[in-house]
Amino acid sequence: MEANRVKRGDRLYALMQRLKDGKLHTAEALAQDLGVSVRTIYRDMETLAASGVPVEGARGYGYSARATITLPPLNLTETELEVLHLGLAAVGAGGMPELSEAARALSAKIDAVLPEDAGAASGQFGFATYPFKEAAQGFRFMPAFRAAIRSRQKLRVTIEGHDAPQDVRPLHMDYWGRIWTCVVWNETAGDFETFRIDRVTDLRPLPGLFVDEPGKRLADFRAREA
Repeated sequence: MEANRVKRGDRLYALMQRLKDGKLHTAEALAQDLGVSVRTIYRDMETLAASGVPVEGARGYGYSARATITLPPLNLTETELEVLHLGLAAVGAGGMPELSEAARALSAKIDAVLPEDAGAASGQFGFATYPFKEAAQGFRFMPAFRAAIRSRQKLRVTIEGHDAPQDVRPLHMDYWGRIWTCVVWNETAGDFETFRIDRVTDLRPLPGLFVDEPGKRLADFRAREA
């Protein structure tokens, strides 16, 4: 009994693989390819359709699957969007051409439906020329930045474009469509700074925590930007 279920599961997967090319496949041709009866193909198509696979067609006509699968509307938190972004970037940088291309296509679809700030500059979401490679470079430091923001931990960071390491107070992280930035009070420079996390090449926590000081808080940064 169990063996039959496994065989049927394999057959359903094989059917999905054939249908995803978007072409029309007759039940007779599918039955011949898979070594089953036409009646079995009819039942399998009903099972696939009931399972949510976008099968189109009918008996005596042929079957195909739509090129895309339509998902219901989703409401994502910023953290959930970050998880999705990181996963896509990891796949995109994984060295497997087919999966990388699919990840890029999915990323573009997500970018297309993200809400835009009415005051934001046009094209803001697409400024990363090599989004997956750059995002992947920043993955190893993002947990450290998040932890430092929560605990108010000073960091010594080496950033591309700076001549020497900088001692900073991490204040806030922002997502800019594939790229994450961090707002800090830069103690080395004595001013606020915003830099891309994928531009950080080295990071080390410093001893001691920082406390809010007038002129060095996130609220002060936002007030100045406003």
